[in-house]
Amino acid sequence: MFEKIELDKHMPKAEYKKAKKTFESQIGKLQRKLKEENIPIIIVFEGWDAAGKGSLINQLILPMDPRGFKVHTIDEPRGDELRRPHLWRFWTSIPKRGRLAVFDRSWYHRTFEGIANGKMNRAKSGEACEEICDFERQLTDDGYVIIKLFIHISRKEQKKRFEKLESKESTSWRVTEKDWLQNEKYDQYLKAVEETIRETDNQYAPWTVIEGTNRRFAAAKMYWAVLKALEERLLKAEKEKCEKDSHEEADVYTMWDMNASILKSVDLSVSLEKNEYKKRLEKNQKRIGELGFEIYRRKIPVVIAYEGWDAAGKGGNIKRLTEKLDPRGYEVIPVSAPNEYEMGHHYLWRFWKEMPKTGHIAIFDRSWYGRVLVERVEGLCSNEEWKRAFKEINEMEKHLANFGTVIRKFWLEIDKDEQLRRFEKRQNDPLKAWKITEDDWRNRDKWEAYSEAVDEMLFRTSTTYAPWTIIESVDKYYARIKVLDEVIKSIESRL
Repeated sequence: MFEKIELDKHMPKAEYKKAKKTFESQIGKLQRKLKEENIPIIIVFEGWDAAGKGSLINQLILPMDPRGFKVHTIDEPRGDELRRPHLWRFWTSIPKRGRLAVFDRSWYHRTFEGIANGKMNRAKSGEACEEICDFERQLTDDGYVIIKLFIHISRKEQKKRFEKLESKESTSWRVTEKDWLQNEKYDQYLKAVEETIRETDNQYAPWTVIEGTNRRFAAAKMYWAVLKALEERLLKAEKEKCEKDSHEEADVYTMWDMNASILKSVDLSVSLEKNEYKKRLEKNQKRIGELGFEIYRRKIPVVIAYEGWDAAGKGGNIKRLTEKLDPRGYEVIPVSAPNEYEMGHHYLWRFWKEMPKTGHIAIFDRSWYGRVLVERVEGLCSNEEWKRAFKEINEMEKHLANFGTVIRKFWLEIDKDEQLRRFEKRQNDPLKAWKITEDDWRNRDKWEAYSEAVDEMLFRTSTTYAPWTIIESVDKYYARIKVLDEVIKSIESRL
């Protein structure tokens, strides 16, 4: 791949000056247009040390409105970054719609370094590349533009630049032992870069290799690559508008092809006597408390997601799960409708932000499954968006599992009559009336549509690494003990 690249390409100064003026004018206009269209942009700069990434980034952003972009300089992970999945710090840094993020090094740096230094075998590098492809596809499917640039220079040119930097007192600090090690192991790094680029060069997020020996040529090619990608994205946006205007979406409630309902096979008559419940509750809560300390000691993250019908008992269930846990080691994240700022990002962004660091437990009272449940049924997202969400959610959970996270998902099931009984009981209790809203009654009218959505969700997103468990919740005692049993079993298995 790289052996065919001619690194001695150059551009005369006069020609560059003329081209630069045109480029800068167009970049500014495109930035404003993309902001108007609410399109988010990510530009990745990777390349050799001393290849000129900083200079190119500066030339790119100078003609832009500084209120519309942010530059992220990516160093080695530290602190909490080391205690979360690799992509966590990049998910939390993606720009909202209409803004631009520039990454000086990116999610690729770990893979380049890992392969070159022998810290990643083929299986691990393959897993890393797969996660990167998932990440980029999810973002571009959601409307993001991802532009990836690799600035390429030869080993001889890199050495020359290092020596020049070291010759001046004002710049000698910029060259480190690690930089010289990269030059020494240039061939290993080149092989790692080629392998990674080959595995992650996709139509939705292609790579552009920039010949960086001549700085004017490098800047011109950078401008060309960025302008081309942004113009293509605007043309795509116009095409999408036309297609949307000329086609009506299919019925949101069209049932998928399944032979039998999963929910209808659930036996809701199961129950537990009060004395047996109290005895098992005490035993299980004691064990959960012990396991909480053990996962902290062993640095194992745990994610528990609760979904279920309104009034199915999620709150009471969570309370019994957490009563004997150290409050410093867990967090309950209540999930409601996204606010305006959250809606400006990919829908998974607000959940990635809440994922626990190693040794901690995150308990979600409702979760990312809102995309394929309430957002689907209420028409708050398009058919295309909720349909692709099944794959996106499975990928996110797989990335968490690859990091070592224990993931359990519980659907709390009750029947329609039991829900009505609980609604009426709450409504007649002054201390609990606040729990009932107009939305609860309105959602009840769409019971069948929600049942279909739940059935499909359970079928498409129950995996070996993140299984669903249906909790029969007509009897709350039974439901609480079953959740505790399942969590204990999963954590003990992981330990």
